Amino acid sequence: MADFPSKVTTETSSPNSQSSQHGGNSLRGLAANVTTMMDMTFIRSIPAILMMAEIFLGLLQWALIASAPYTMLPAYGWVMFVAVTLWILTTILFFMILFRTQQKLTAIPWPLTVMVYQGAATVLYLTAFLANAASVHPFIHTYFYGHMAAAAFFGALVTLAYGASAFFSYLDWKGDGGNAATNTVPT
Repeated sequence: MADFPSKVTTETSSPNSQSSQHGGNSLRGLAANVTTMMDMTFIRSIPAILMMAEIFLGLLQWALIASAPYTMLPAYGWVMFVAVTLWILTTILFFMILFRTQQKLTAIPWPLTVMVYQGAATVLYLTAFLANAASVHPFIHTYFYGHMAAAAFFGALVTLAYGASAFFSYLDWKGDGGNAATNTVPT
């Protein structure tokens, strides 16, 4: 009995958890935890704005193509594949950067990886845009002409957004657009 302390607390929860059970700030605490995990400076940056534009405009493009009979022309299958695949990958990449996953996975050269992804996405979207624009015929499938023409327009916008993202990713990889303290090139 000498090893047993004289005062023992049998309380198994903290006072804050009891107040959250009685209508406290559990959602506010959850929101605070999520926002502390997010990189808020990334949201305000040009690459983040471009990625959000890529996600939004890419969604519009493949929604327009999916609402038309895209199986009638093989070119639209390629456009759908590129649009949906890059939309999913860009969304994943956006959230990985937003939640600072690149800081946890330090073995990956993130600036180079993002630059290669954005460059490859630009080339793929350029081919998809050209295939989409070349397949738009005003006299064939006249009911869906507007869908395909609008999809080609949004494909051009997404291609430009990916090109701009590739340029800013190149600047980040090269080190010209970042902080002077992070530049590792000896002078």
